[in-house]
Amino acid sequence: MPEYLTPGVYVEETSFRSRSIEGVPTSTFAMAGRTAYGPVPYTLPDGGPTVLPAPTLVTSYTEYERAFGGLTIGDDNCPLALAARAFFANGGRRLYVSRVFVFTRTTGTPPVIDVPRNFASVQVPAQGTPLVRWRARWPGSAGSRISVAVTFRRGKNILVPRPGALPRLTGVRPGAAVEVLPLAGGGAPSVPDTTAPTPGNVRIVARRADGELGYLGPQGAFEPVSAGTAAFHLTLAVTVRADGERTDVYNELELDDAHPRSVARVLQAADPADEFGLVWLENVPSATGAQPVTAGARFTALLTAPQGLYLAGGGDGDPLAAADLGGRDANPDSLTDPARGLGALAEIDDIAIVAVPDTVTLAAAEQKAAVDLLIGHCERLRYRIAVIDPPQDSSISEVRRFRAQFDSKYAALYYPWVRITDPARRADPGAPAALLDVPPSGYVAGIYARSDIERGVHKAPANEVLLGINDFTTNVTYDRQAVLNPEGINALRFFEGRARRVWGARTMSSDPEWKYVNVRRLFIYLEHSIDKSTQWAVFEPNNERLWASVRQSVEDFLIATWQTGALLGSKPEDAFFVRCDRTTMTQNDLDNGRLVCLVGVAPTYPAEFVVFRVGQFTADAQRT
Repeated sequence: MPEYLTPGVYVEETSFRSRSIEGVPTSTFAMAGRTAYGPVPYTLPDGGPTVLPAPTLVTSYTEYERAFGGLTIGDDNCPLALAARAFFANGGRRLYVSRVFVFTRTTGTPPVIDVPRNFASVQVPAQGTPLVRWRARWPGSAGSRISVAVTFRRGKNILVPRPGALPRLTGVRPGAAVEVLPLAGGGAPSVPDTTAPTPGNVRIVARRADGELGYLGPQGAFEPVSAGTAAFHLTLAVTVRADGERTDVYNELELDDAHPRSVARVLQAADPADEFGLVWLENVPSATGAQPVTAGARFTALLTAPQGLYLAGGGDGDPLAAADLGGRDANPDSLTDPARGLGALAEIDDIAIVAVPDTVTLAAAEQKAAVDLLIGHCERLRYRIAVIDPPQDSSISEVRRFRAQFDSKYAALYYPWVRITDPARRADPGAPAALLDVPPSGYVAGIYARSDIERGVHKAPANEVLLGINDFTTNVTYDRQAVLNPEGINALRFFEGRARRVWGARTMSSDPEWKYVNVRRLFIYLEHSIDKSTQWAVFEPNNERLWASVRQSVEDFLIATWQTGALLGSKPEDAFFVRCDRTTMTQNDLDNGRLVCLVGVAPTYPAEFVVFRVGQFTADAQRT
């Protein structure tokens, strides 16, 4: 109890209600795989920057495109981008993406990232000794379709005269670039805005210890402003274009790194102002023994023609393997060796659905290994389910053989692939639309999310319309599904007048207790919610008061769940039970600090087979 040592009145707050349990989100989707470009961890050799992004959350396909690019990687389609597009088109709202990129490395011990073969760049000036270099922030051949244009703006004279003293610089901070010109005829010179400054007239603003502003001199010495001169503030504007469809403009940038808005700070590799920025600026250091680069030379070098400079080089890395998609966990002994692939997704708690569309691009043995890694990821983390894609162009027999290799209550397989109008190809008015076959996982994940949002996680994500597709690659008939459904292969079928629908809701488990996707996901929801919301109980006194509080919290949560229709029973007593008392714990449990709470729930199973029995009876017959 609190200490009361001094006489007085003590007002204390207390709670007379049980602690509530908040339901966790169930519609957050995540994917790991290749993208055109976008965030991926890397460390450049020879003192280059270390960039350690976490998996990126996007909430629309437009945001996905800005972060990870379009629907193709080089000349190939990007399965992950197509799945992201399908997810949002079918009702999905939250998607985490963990980009996988297999860097091409140099030979040697140890091999390091081969920068030119992975990252596009352009040096400035193009000929001779470079002063600066524009680099793509992310690896990939998409970097060679990026252009950078730099223009400048000349402000008004910022030297304010002071009676009996030197003029004073105003309106600028240390690190800003100014053009210093002699006064002409007693007034400030008139310089056309389109005329680039002479390099020798460009100076960097510095601050003296007493607060006076002046210029940065040789070896960092302070130089006061001179009488009879004018100073014009010079700022930069950088325009970055990609694929002719995206344009990013960064205005009011300064030249020197001492300024918080310097071009090298705003457009840096590791932590730029724009999270999804495409390029970063590398200031090339002077060679040993050479004269330092002047501010004017660097300013002039940055200025480009209006159309800009195109980056060149880069590449899409080495071929992908199953182990690359699985990735690895973070190195606990190194802050610069983060998790990758599926291992990076393991660090995000609110993910409930996971897919890896790139498994379909692998050879048969590698695809099996990649699916095993995905299923193992979900089984290890317990609170998420995997959506599995079958191999492309699988027949009924082939998809059955593929399904026979797995047995998991944390995964579901959907068949066949879907056929769409190729969104990456422009329509030709004189030709039929180009069609493209894509794996179904993105569409199914979107239906999972849509069903959760509209009905709840207890509703089987089936008998739902697939949006944005033209057809299926294989026609699954009634008789064909009679073979697929008992084996846990969920069919995608067309029904005349009812569109194309998901027509199955089974997991890939041989355990009949976990046959249905919605039952598995309902228990994931209940377990995860109870887990997150009862952490307060750890290290509390393990006695009847704690047991009653835990019991009341879980019962209140399950009553709310039952009221949504997620549990069977006409009254709560029929739908669930919660026990946490001396009957659930032995003295050994108490001695070893264990609180044991038993929770039993009666889930609702989907009406998979709806049977109407119709027969004849006579008017005077006795009905029973």
